[in-house]
Amino acid sequence: MSAPVILPGAPGGIMLICDHASNAVPDGVDLGIPAALLHKHIAIDIGAAPLTGVLAARLEAPAILATVSRLVIDLHRQPDHASLIPVVSDGHAIPGNVAVDRADRVARFHAPYHRALARLIQATSPTLLASIHSFTPELESGGASARPWHAGILYNRDRRAADLAVAMLRASGIETGDNEPYSGRVLNATLNRHGEANGIPSLAIEIRNDLISDEAGVARWADILGPILIKISNSLAQKAPLAT
Repeated sequence: MSAPVILPGAPGGIMLICDHASNAVPDGVDLGIPAALLHKHIAIDIGAAPLTGVLAARLEAPAILATVSRLVIDLHRQPDHASLIPVVSDGHAIPGNVAVDRADRVARFHAPYHRALARLIQATSPTLLASIHSFTPELESGGASARPWHAGILYNRDRRAADLAVAMLRASGIETGDNEPYSGRVLNATLNRHGEANGIPSLAIEIRNDLISDEAGVARWADILGPILIKISNSLAQKAPLAT
């Protein structure tokens, strides 16, 4: 149940990653929450898995999709991160995580996922990693204002792919956040580990989740993102590697 889904694709090009593809809670894990919370953004990136699947098929790109909820363990966090196993998420208490065996969750879910991702990278030698996420239009807690962006591009130090993506999305008339709705300089764990650490150009793509909550929305955003990812990949192939 917790092994990631691997979608095969052509090597040597774009590879897709979906860390928050699932709201599944494996057997033996009791979060102590109402089932309805598993359908909220705190448990899953709504629309991200379908969008990843459609893009993978259209681009003939290999992809990896997680099969465990971010409330069980957040695969897009470092193993020592405070919110790796959240006890509160967007104002909702997760009582089953309060006294959890952290090392056991890492060993069962986090470590195997990242091993599988590393193996897929080794097997396919991608030249661009694109991590697909979604964000809620407005958080429930903390008095935060509504998020105006339709998409956001996140990155840490390596801006090669991100700068191209921001420019292309904005040129298409899409309200696009540059390291918004949050900064990849703060939360970029998967791409830091598998992209920047290996010198592979990478970017995280965040789409507002109400825009990809149905098939029509997913198809529309696949139409937008597919050609952009191809252009980025082709452009980067013609440029020199990132200086270290």
